[in-house]
Amino acid sequence: MEEAFMAMLSHLLHLQNSLDPTSTIFSSSSASTSSPSPTTPSSLLSSSSAAPLLFFTLASLLSFLSVARSSTSSSSSSRSPSPPPPLPDGDYSVASFRALANDHIWALDAPLRDARWRSLYGLSYPVFTTVVEKLQPFIAASNLSLPADYAVAMVLSRLAHGCSAKTLASRYSLDPYLISKITNMVTRLLATKLYPEFIKIPVGKRRLIETTQGFEELTSLPNICGAIDSTPVKLRRRTKLNPRNVYNSKYGYDAVLLQVVADHKKIFWDVCVKAPGGEEDSSHFRDSLLYKRLTSGDIVWEKVINVRGHHVRPYIVGDWCYPLLSFLMTPFSPNGSGSPPENLFDGMLMKGRSVVVEAIGLLKARWKILQSLNVGVNHAPQTIVACCVLHNLCQIAREPEPELWKDPDEAGSPARVLESERQFYYYGQSLRQALADDLHQRLSSR
Repeated sequence: MEEAFMAMLSHLLHLQNSLDPTSTIFSSSSASTSSPSPTTPSSLLSSSSAAPLLFFTLASLLSFLSVARSSTSSSSSSRSPSPPPPLPDGDYSVASFRALANDHIWALDAPLRDARWRSLYGLSYPVFTTVVEKLQPFIAASNLSLPADYAVAMVLSRLAHGCSAKTLASRYSLDPYLISKITNMVTRLLATKLYPEFIKIPVGKRRLIETTQGFEELTSLPNICGAIDSTPVKLRRRTKLNPRNVYNSKYGYDAVLLQVVADHKKIFWDVCVKAPGGEEDSSHFRDSLLYKRLTSGDIVWEKVINVRGHHVRPYIVGDWCYPLLSFLMTPFSPNGSGSPPENLFDGMLMKGRSVVVEAIGLLKARWKILQSLNVGVNHAPQTIVACCVLHNLCQIAREPEPELWKDPDEAGSPARVLESERQFYYYGQSLRQALADDLHQRLSSR
């Protein structure tokens, strides 16, 4: 018992003795040992005085309060701090999102918080806030009735999980037309306003040196500045815009063609979505702005090295579906039938090309809408480019890389060389041979 309770009990004993000395509960030290009869509970209750009954009533009450207080104190001291309230899994209202973003999110440890956000919107909370901050002024100018961060979260959820406008409308209790309108607005802003900031050709000296060194560590080939490849983005609804059905890809489904160039960190520095799925990779490349800038000399890379008497400017690498040009190196042979230096060069070149294959796999794994695109064909390009911008944001922020999406194996035929490309082709032949011989000599002498 606590000391306070013992003190109160002692005071009650003295009070009872003073009120009724004949019914003393405990013998005093000065009392005679020849007391006529011992005191019992029955004698106390049958006493004519009210003091014994009053004493037991008060003592019982104090005992109960003391025990209750003690148990409450011990249970509260042993209980751990209460966990934060559960996150709203089934509620997609603005109020629920606001509670998640402003209250729940800061009650979690950073790794748990970011994992939670990735599961909902495809990227961590810090990257999400970056996207919102950059799009906020443009969304505010559109007079959208929804908060900017809520609208961005809604669109990111659709891109990350591949939901249709109808599914998202049911989830958010909004009209499907409004969902499509918001999706078009946010993806257009990502593809136009954020593209110049996050998808850039590495012409700056520092980034160019970092990129070429990164590829050289991977391939032992000098001055590679990027790897190029194309991938079909499947359209969920078959299109009938053209009687020849040019959207039908070689894999048997309707698609649009995405062409990307990636650096050694799997960051895209060029994106082009201009061709239907039935077009060849080489034709799509020749129709791109990148091809026009490279052939016209508009892109000038200052980092020039000398390899066996050849002035080697930075170049990109691709497979045999692309033409061999002075700024685009391709393999000697698709089946390894060349000389030892040529086969060694091909193996290293394809090793460098693998980064863009992995980048595309990450792109489609993070943004599942690209596995089966459920927007109209007119809005397909901006949706795809928007996902490429988001991919770069994730790579720059070093977001965890999910398991790669695997496209079907490619089996295209070697690209033919156009008459207008002869000059670039002949110099590319000479340059490729010099690079192969130099690589073979350097690695053989180790």
